[in-house]
Amino acid sequence: MSDQSIPDPALSFDDKARMIKNRRSIHGAIIGLQLDRYAPAEAWSSLPYHPVFVGDISTGVIHGGVVTAMLDESCGMAVQLALPGTTAIATLDLRIDYLRPATPGQVMRAHAHCYHLTRSIAFVRATAYQDAEDVPIASATAMFMLGANRSDMLRQKPKVTMDSPPELVAPDDSGGPLAISPYPRFLGIRVDDDAQAMMPYDPKLVGNPILPALHGGVIGAFLETAAIVSVRREIGLSAAPKPIGLTVNYLRSGRPLDTFAKVSIVKQGRRVVAFEAQAYQRDPTEPIASCYGHFKLRSTATPDE
Repeated sequence: MSDQSIPDPALSFDDKARMIKNRRSIHGAIIGLQLDRYAPAEAWSSLPYHPVFVGDISTGVIHGGVVTAMLDESCGMAVQLALPGTTAIATLDLRIDYLRPATPGQVMRAHAHCYHLTRSIAFVRATAYQDAEDVPIASATAMFMLGANRSDMLRQKPKVTMDSPPELVAPDDSGGPLAISPYPRFLGIRVDDDAQAMMPYDPKLVGNPILPALHGGVIGAFLETAAIVSVRREIGLSAAPKPIGLTVNYLRSGRPLDTFAKVSIVKQGRRVVAFEAQAYQRDPTEPIASCYGHFKLRSTATPDE
């Protein structure tokens, strides 16, 4: 158990759950992520469908980054619900396996379970689904650091606030590499002529508003988007590759700064390509996160591949 998480006799379990509901990350609140049900070390959440979450308008399939953001935050909720008190937590790594595409127009749900705690690390499993939990659209495993910093999202006053949440709209990118992908455009991601991606800082990207720090799921979404664009350009694909699975390692706190990405292909086969991606801010030699994953190569975009 973490020394940073001290039991508070004045704080009941239900009180803490209500605090988690009301003190979510900025990005989670903006996209509409809700804590629906809870139990010790377990969280059930939901995310209503919105057209801006789409990753490819030709298929209507939800962007993998939305699933990543939902699972990352849901895992964090489960960790807080497993602790005797409240403390700062930070994602160390997050592995996502995409099992089947989410059905457009339907609510997404997640169930996260913090199944083991040590003095400094929490281990979590999570599933994203729609109709039934035993028919998952994605699964995740994650590790969180306990007492990661001096912030406490449930108790301290946030440094970043938003008087009114921004609309869920995606700026136009007609003819650009993100023209078919609304969610990356909503995040503000830009891609230059050399397929290099950058994400300008915006308060809506914040996870921890106390530090403040970028949402871990947003960083994962950025790396996935950067890899899709880079791999598609380098190989010359007619359709964007389909994410199969990825692991994001969080190396440093994502500060309220512009974020950049560099991507490399590790191995290319006839049907699958392995890639590595890094996100950095001021110094390319000091990445804030690294990502390793696999894409399935497609000649055409189909929703049920």
